[in-house]
Amino acid sequence: MAPEDNITVVEKTERSQKETPTSNVVFIIAMEDEALPVVNQFQLTEDTDSPFPKGVPWIRYHGIYKDPQINIMWPGKDMVLGSNNVGTVPAALVTYASIQVLKPDLIINLGTAGGLKVKGACIGDVFVISDVAFHHRRNPLPIRDQYGIGARKTFPTPNLLKQLDLKIGKLSTGDSFDMSPEDEAFVMANDATVIDMEGAAVAHVADLLSVPAIFLKAVTNIVDDSKQSVEEFLQNVPAVTAALSQVATRAVDFIKGKCLSEL
Repeated sequence: MAPEDNITVVEKTERSQKETPTSNVVFIIAMEDEALPVVNQFQLTEDTDSPFPKGVPWIRYHGIYKDPQINIMWPGKDMVLGSNNVGTVPAALVTYASIQVLKPDLIINLGTAGGLKVKGACIGDVFVISDVAFHHRRNPLPIRDQYGIGARKTFPTPNLLKQLDLKIGKLSTGDSFDMSPEDEAFVMANDATVIDMEGAAVAHVADLLSVPAIFLKAVTNIVDDSKQSVEEFLQNVPAVTAALSQVATRAVDFIKGKCLSEL
């Protein structure tokens, strides 16, 4: 039997995907303030005839940018409170629906994050994420403890990392903006440099459905110093998200026409 005959259908499909130029990129972005600079950068159009279930607040922007189809998915706002739908549940739902409906070749989770000073993070730093994990799903039972952490590697993009000349670091995800002592212990155990409220959830769904995902996170606030993270976050969001939109453009410029294996 020839070696090629031993390859499963799934393996053949994954190999084909890696050898096909990337033509459909979906950005998963948690907040409107993060999404709109990227929408404007790519000159995308808001979808007026949503392919998603009636009643969901999710917003899709789409268009063509130098060949690739670009979709930006934002979970929208809570219909009662008007807050951005942040956190792991909206992120997981939107990621799952986007994969089912939009059939992306690649997912990019783009957004702001808190940074750990002790790990060398500074305001405005943009990180390519190498590993993700949760820090709020604490369960001391055997096996479930590791399941709760959900540690996994992201899709490797050594050439993109070199091209963008960004820092690389690990990401830890939790559903709270602040960091309790219990959270902090898990964040440190996860060896994280940055923390957010959606990345590991996006990674979980993308991994489940075998869609490559990369993560670009920009630091708006330092979570392990004496400053007030909320005020720092609000002060830095405009400048950091503007810079992040430039990184998104550079990333797509590099990705266009390349196979996944070339990233």
